[in-house]
Amino acid sequence: MDVLEVAARATATGPVCDACLGRLVADRSFGLSNDERGSALRVSLALREDDDHEPVATADCWVCEGRCAEFDAWAERAAEAVEEVEFSTYNVGTRPPPLIEENEALLREEAGLETDAGEPFKSEFNREVGKRVGRLTGAEVSFDRPDVQFTIDLAEDAVDAKVNSAFVYGRYRKLERDIPQTEWPCRECNGSGRQGADPCDHCGGSGYLYDDSVEEYTAPIVEDVMDGTEATFHGAGREDVDALMLGTGRPFVVEVAEPRRRRVDTDRLEADINAFAEGAVEVEGLRLATYDMVERVKEHGASKRYRAQVAFDADVDADALAAAVDELEGTTVEQYTPNRVDHRRASLTRERDVYAATAELEDARHAVVEIHGAGGLYVKELISGDGGRTEPSLAGLLGVGAEVTALDVIAVEGEAEPFEDEAFFRE
Repeated sequence: MDVLEVAARATATGPVCDACLGRLVADRSFGLSNDERGSALRVSLALREDDDHEPVATADCWVCEGRCAEFDAWAERAAEAVEEVEFSTYNVGTRPPPLIEENEALLREEAGLETDAGEPFKSEFNREVGKRVGRLTGAEVSFDRPDVQFTIDLAEDAVDAKVNSAFVYGRYRKLERDIPQTEWPCRECNGSGRQGADPCDHCGGSGYLYDDSVEEYTAPIVEDVMDGTEATFHGAGREDVDALMLGTGRPFVVEVAEPRRRRVDTDRLEADINAFAEGAVEVEGLRLATYDMVERVKEHGASKRYRAQVAFDADVDADALAAAVDELEGTTVEQYTPNRVDHRRASLTRERDVYAATAELEDARHAVVEIHGAGGLYVKELISGDGGRTEPSLAGLLGVGAEVTALDVIAVEGEAEPFEDEAFFRE
């Protein structure tokens, strides 16, 4: 490709600004802007033809219709749109008017170039406005889910600044029973609190089956501190409502929509949540996290350790109990969907491994049983057998009815590696 011949054909079509001219050969001479390339082509062409040098005003360009003179103005409008928002990364996208895209295609055709030669107008506009936004805000460009995504709509003369969510990771301990992980709307009134004109009898008119939840103790505090519009709680599984979550705690992420603040003191946030929860729930290890941490928390393979208080229907001796838990240890259990969750779980048989099991009799009819198992293991049914839906079970091996009277989760840990991988955290 002879760049001067390209320039000659392009300038013969009418007034073409330096930026639009330079975009035709944007893959030449790394380190130059398109405006600089176009200016150099115009000067070189004038020298070759021994013609007077006649610059073209950007406002007169038939290709971009003067838009290449607007980079500074659009950058200022973008920065003004987020002047009250904290962010460290951003990206810029542009919606050009259809006429400019048609003009571009025509210019390439007249210049004898392929349709994908050089650089599109949209790409240059993104880059040039983006550089200026960075200088105005001190933020850095990111192509991987930036804090703010600017979209410039030239046809509509508008800037849209989408403030992406912020994420806080941590672990929680639930220290009181009968607290669900997330809000639990009443099934009878669908969360409305009413049945016709009267308050719902089932929930007392609150719309919820439980007054409190781990979500309510944590998410609103994070939302308030980050000055967001909404907060969503994501947990690494969930314990039963009547179970405690102790020990290591359970990993969770709070997602805050449209935060105006991102640089928060997570130690202070942790203290605020713990003070608000007043001993019902505790959080620890709060850190700012990436978007990908939500999927990691929800999908990362995890094992669980449980401690169960068990009551038997008949007397059990220590040797029989020891033999039964020895047989459970290391086995693969088949569990058909338990009766207690059948209304909200698909009816199927799941296989889960029991890694370790121990038991200690308190008296002939009571014992403390500890189980370490794969994620998704139904421990209450592993103890009771659930009417034959779980095989093997402690009750089945003993030949005695067994029921969990209290259950504590004492550890939630990643199977292959910890949840806490530095790649998923932000400074």
